[in-house]
Amino acid sequence: MGVAVGRRRRWGVPVLLLAYLGYVGLGAGVLQALERPAEVRAARRLLQQRWELLANHTCLQGPALQRLIQGIIEAYKSGVTLQGNTTSLGRWDFSGSFFFSISAITTIGYGNLSPSTVAGRIFCIFFALFGIPLNLVLLNEIGQLMLLGVQRSAHHLEEMFHWKIKAALLMKTCALVTGLLLFLLLPPLLFSNKEGWTYEESFYYSFITLSTIGFGDYVIGMNPDRTYPSWYKNVISLWILFGMAWLALIIKCCINLLESSSDFCQCNRKSIELSEDEMDDGKKSMTGLHNVESCNDKDTKAGGPGGYHTHTTSTEAL
Repeated sequence: MGVAVGRRRRWGVPVLLLAYLGYVGLGAGVLQALERPAEVRAARRLLQQRWELLANHTCLQGPALQRLIQGIIEAYKSGVTLQGNTTSLGRWDFSGSFFFSISAITTIGYGNLSPSTVAGRIFCIFFALFGIPLNLVLLNEIGQLMLLGVQRSAHHLEEMFHWKIKAALLMKTCALVTGLLLFLLLPPLLFSNKEGWTYEESFYYSFITLSTIGFGDYVIGMNPDRTYPSWYKNVISLWILFGMAWLALIIKCCINLLESSSDFCQCNRKSIELSEDEMDDGKKSMTGLHNVESCNDKDTKAGGPGGYHTHTTSTEAL
């Protein structure tokens, strides 16, 4: 039964992963088709305003400069910036759209980029509506597969070295250390190289991203002064996917520890209450015995010698 479940899960994850990547790819293609023309139009409009300003105004005037600033702001919101006599594009190419799709259905939502067209916004609503459940199912399957791998490795160690508690503890420690290296400690080195951030800033970005907090103060691939390889955003998208599954397992383990400690505290509290009740019952029984003895002493004193003699006589008569 366990083997069948393991085989089903082993084949289920690749199928779900292909469906997931196909779904994200579909979203990236649609978003590219919807948003890329608007990005190009914004870039051309910004260039035209710049050339008109240089040709018609030798001395900059207030209204002309204000229009240029407003155009720069609007273009920047669309992901377009000036670079000499050209403009930077790339936020809504396929890799940028793919990264946006990942950040949308994983609910990270950096907030630095959003659809500017009505059609893009409507599509984004329905895309997230079906994409978020698919993302949750895939994350759960990946997490269960990771957990199954740890359990099987621990079982093999138990069979080889006849360890029981040590094998499970060793494998959990190895899984924790490996996950820390792959998802939190090593990726900041890549971000520092590609983005120019410090290691602390890169580590901060890694955790904020994988925990789906997504403040948006640090986002990869958004510096117009840097050139990024084509694979960069796609690899980071996969890192986000598997890193979120690993971090979800860690959070689940922390929740289990908290629940077990809470149950332990409740059991201790109940045992203390039971012991206090037993002590109270013991005190009550001792008090009752003392009252009975006191009553007997009072009866003896009240009866006097005659009473005692009468009691003795009746006893002898019996």
